[in-house]
Amino acid sequence: MILADPEFGEIIVRKNALSSSIKFSISTSGRLAMSVPKSTPNFLIKRFLNSSREQIRKKLPVKNPTTQRARDAKKKILEKKAKTYLPYRLDFWAKKYGYHYTRLRFSHANTRWGSCASTGTISLNIGLMNLPEPLRDYVILHELAHINHMDHSSSFWAEVARHDPHYKRHRKALKMFSPGV
Repeated sequence: MILADPEFGEIIVRKNALSSSIKFSISTSGRLAMSVPKSTPNFLIKRFLNSSREQIRKKLPVKNPTTQRARDAKKKILEKKAKTYLPYRLDFWAKKYGYHYTRLRFSHANTRWGSCASTGTISLNIGLMNLPEPLRDYVILHELAHINHMDHSSSFWAEVARHDPHYKRHRKALKMFSPGV
């Protein structure tokens, strides 16, 4: 459930059968989040929020709602671009070097550009769309190499180097950017 609040913006309310009390936190999107017992009625959630405002202001770094909305809009634009561009690019490199992945997933994690699961699912961060193309390609090639090597062994890096001879330069340049949107 999303609760609109004039001070804190959109508040994510999660009703949890295992919760025995109301807890506040900040979600990965920067929104205020509340975890409440499943049986808590909405009027009590709002009452508790109103009585806890001072405590929330002091303890949690809640972002400005306007900033939240701008970030959400940027995320939607990046997601649309990513869903159009990244599958094409992943297929291009996979076909060129003979990789077979089972599924492509999109994420907006704050700490990872991509990942590859042992099931063959490749996850790519929509924030890749903020990078120059050579760095995007490096991340894609890095994740494709994980299909054959699920670690960062010397054989993994040798495979990355075969497909991207400048991978060390790209890896270093990537550290100048943040995957968070």
